[in-house]
Amino acid sequence: MTKPQRLFLIDGSSYIYRAYYAIRHLSNSQGLACNAVLGFTKMLLKVIREHNPDQLVVVFDAKGPTFRKDLYPEYKANRAKMPEDLVPQIPYIKQVVAAFNFASIERSGFEADDIIATLARQKSAQGCEVVIVTGDKDLMQVVSERVWLLDTMKDKLSGLDEVAERFGGTPDKVIEVQALAGDSADNIPGVPGIGEKTAKQLIAQFGSVENLLANISEVKGAKRQENLRNFADQARLSRTLVTLVDDMQLEMDSVDFSLREPDSAQLAQLFKELEFTQLYNEFAPVEVVTAQLSGTYSCVTTPEQLSAMLEQLRQAPYISLDTETTSLKALEADLVGLSFAVEAGHGWYVPVAHVGAGAEEQLPLNQVMEALRPVLEDAQYPKVGQNLKYDALVLRRAGICLAGIVADTMLMSYLLYPASRSHGLDSMAAEFLQHKMIAYSDVTGSGKKQIGFAEVALDSATQYAAEDADITLQLFHLFQPQLEGELRTLFDNVELPLLQVLIEMEWVGVGVDCAQLDALSADFANQIEVLEQQIYQLADGEFNINSPKQLGEVLFDKLGLAHGKKTKTGWSTAVDVLQKLADQHEIVALVLEYRSLAKLKGTYTDSLPRLIHPDTGRIHTSFNQAVTATGRLSSSDPNLQNIPIRSAAGKAIRAAFIPAPGQILLAADYSQIELRVMAHLANEPALQRSFVAHEDIHQRTASEIFGVFPEMVTDEMRRRAKTINFGVLYGMGAFSLAKDLGISTKEAKQYIDSYFARYPKVSDFIEKCQAQARQQLYVTTLLGRHCAVPDINSKNGQVRSYAERNAVNYPVQGSAADIIKLAMVKIQQRLQDQGLATKMVLQVHDELIFDVPPSELEQVKQMVQQEMEQAVVLQVPMAVSMGWGDNWCEAH
Repeated sequence: MTKPQRLFLIDGSSYIYRAYYAIRHLSNSQGLACNAVLGFTKMLLKVIREHNPDQLVVVFDAKGPTFRKDLYPEYKANRAKMPEDLVPQIPYIKQVVAAFNFASIERSGFEADDIIATLARQKSAQGCEVVIVTGDKDLMQVVSERVWLLDTMKDKLSGLDEVAERFGGTPDKVIEVQALAGDSADNIPGVPGIGEKTAKQLIAQFGSVENLLANISEVKGAKRQENLRNFADQARLSRTLVTLVDDMQLEMDSVDFSLREPDSAQLAQLFKELEFTQLYNEFAPVEVVTAQLSGTYSCVTTPEQLSAMLEQLRQAPYISLDTETTSLKALEADLVGLSFAVEAGHGWYVPVAHVGAGAEEQLPLNQVMEALRPVLEDAQYPKVGQNLKYDALVLRRAGICLAGIVADTMLMSYLLYPASRSHGLDSMAAEFLQHKMIAYSDVTGSGKKQIGFAEVALDSATQYAAEDADITLQLFHLFQPQLEGELRTLFDNVELPLLQVLIEMEWVGVGVDCAQLDALSADFANQIEVLEQQIYQLADGEFNINSPKQLGEVLFDKLGLAHGKKTKTGWSTAVDVLQKLADQHEIVALVLEYRSLAKLKGTYTDSLPRLIHPDTGRIHTSFNQAVTATGRLSSSDPNLQNIPIRSAAGKAIRAAFIPAPGQILLAADYSQIELRVMAHLANEPALQRSFVAHEDIHQRTASEIFGVFPEMVTDEMRRRAKTINFGVLYGMGAFSLAKDLGISTKEAKQYIDSYFARYPKVSDFIEKCQAQARQQLYVTTLLGRHCAVPDINSKNGQVRSYAERNAVNYPVQGSAADIIKLAMVKIQQRLQDQGLATKMVLQVHDELIFDVPPSELEQVKQMVQQEMEQAVVLQVPMAVSMGWGDNWCEAH
């Protein structure tokens, strides 16, 4: 017996909106919104890959009114207008459908649901199994023994049983129930006072709307009878509106709905324009790529081959290098092999630790390292690479101190193309060279069957590894002439030398007191247990405090607290929601404290001891140089930038960070650097005078705004002025300021107006930043860094507003980031030049931490303060606060 064909009907119009709201705030570097296109594409791929249909049709709503609108002008009248930033995405979505070679259909005067109903009836009658991909309950009236609904976002398949459960009967009852209950989403009126539950009961009793209307006297309740009599015609109209047309003349019999191979070239072009790098890599035609960039790569396994390669390395103007290892963590990684390239399309791979067939041919690690040492450790041979900090640390662990780093393509891309979503090698190869890289999983496999790189056969390993070095070199030559002017100065004077600083910092690591962390974990556990019992007592019963659903039920249903927005799982219990409720009930403050302690315990006191390196006894965080939009460094594995500063628990955790034995921990922190930078960039004389006079800037702002003498400023006035100072810095509007200060929006606007009246140049600065962003899609820092603001011209008001705030914040925060980076470079240079034993071990926001021998403390304090305060010359003085002690907390 022949297996029936499986036809999937995609409710395209429904999924456009679902995709739009599922992925928010996404645009390419040119500011084109593309969230709906990405979500829609992923939905299509999910259907194809998980369900493997035989046939597929995408159905869209056509422009213009439908026959339902003619019948009832108020039909869908309460539907919001299509979001402005969704409108330009519709053509791209349809181009994606066409490039996948999917059949698609739309008909004026009808809705997509009518087309789907017609195709489902016709095709199921012809023996097909039909799956309608939608989240729309209206299509339940089409379900049959051969027709199902599939909601891919919930992974839910609905058939006759699900229809019966939802509407109390067979699919034909869907129409009857909806005619009575109406539909607020489509503005179908139904009968007042009758919801879906009551409608199900009435249709179960009477069978249909007409039979119900013919027997109104048998309906329980005088008011319900009255409504049915008064709104009988409305019920009949509603029935007509909800009934899908399933006999349209589509003339689609000759159309082939079978799945065909996609037009990969067209898809790749679309995904390149939209900057969907992962999808581009997937669909970029391999044959085109191979024709453009075919590499000739050699595996070096003999002393003669190694010598020949070394000779070419010595003669090359630049050496591109890459390492293959056993771990993504540099200080735990053993070398498996090294790759090199000195000209485009050629490269070498030197295996040193492969196992299995062919591994006996490779040269010993020690022999390779000693042969490479004279080149790798000599700065006269210029080195380039991709994320070279990792390779330098791996080589250092293997006994090689890499010298002569002149470029890192990741950092070059980060400066040149700040709007790019990724500065990874695969993404850059796709975007700038139209080249599809060999994926790691192509040579190692994936999932449970994945093997380590050391187990990869040498021929495959050579192609993969040497390609990395080759493409890195090609990107270097592409980027090199593009780095001009301020960006070149920023690269040469800040980012590249900072790379060397970070290598040293990661190599040294930071000390931690494991015993103290263990004791803190135990203490936090006790405090959490006490809080749990207190919360249970106030809730009059135990529940899972970590479950937002259960917590919401306790707070809002059981205790009756004022609730806010509802999520898919229940009432929102986000931190900002709970903070507003903290004065309404004692339980809320306890829950907030419980969450804070539980997070600190899980993130730090439980986790940090496991991250202590077994060989060094220290923690080696990774500093990320090419991640943030502003140029700020971030840290990971572990993230040490989010430890609370002011709370007692946060201070206790900081006290566990200690210097090397016999040394002192020195902390140097910029004071209000971002406000000082803004005073400089805005050229606001009133602010500048305050900083020059070393005044309390928040007190001065309070004095100006509230019109009182400085000595009359109260603590509350100062607190509000501080919030305003930083609020303006971060582009905060009246609504957000009112929320932060707990005042009316009107009062907040008065504060802001008063602020700008006193500091008019700040207002000019804000307008200038936003104007630059609108024109160039980026703003610049003091040292010329470009900070991307691609969404500044978005049609979506919320997205645009966020971008406008960033346009103000980025130049200030980015300038502060550039300043501390420059200070780090200068301090490290002086430490080396003076032969000091002091080590820079951490950078956290505006703060630098050092391990200092007691004999060097006074000298280092003076030197660090000098370099930090004089890193750049502003129109206001920079101030650095310093502290030292036996741990990080004491040093504050």
